[in-house]
Amino acid sequence: MAVGLDLPHDLAQYVVEAATSYPNGFWGLLARGATFKSTGRRVTRPGRAVIVQHREDLNASEHLAGQHLMAWKAGDSSPVTSALDRALAQWRRLGPGERLRFVWPSSVGTVEPPVPPNL
Repeated sequence: MAVGLDLPHDLAQYVVEAATSYPNGFWGLLARGATFKSTGRRVTRPGRAVIVQHREDLNASEHLAGQHLMAWKAGDSSPVTSALDRALAQWRRLGPGERLRFVWPSSVGTVEPPVPPNL
């Protein structure tokens, strides 16, 4: 993902789900073994079952993220908007080859240095 003025959708969605401790959104389900075509992982029967079991919660997570992102862009202050501010600041400061890494369910990312090429 290229660095820009705003958080990429997937990163914003992750931060909102993590900051709200929402377990059955995209990222929580992925952490529990859900397999989505969009991730490039091979879709499996158990992975699809996780999605089917939590489909309503998964759909609701998009609404949840939308609400928190609107509040953030409106300048509201909350633990979620603070997490989004922190992620955006880290995202904007990324240098060439650096990565912003999150480990579910933490909403706090760490910047990792570039991975040296294999020689």
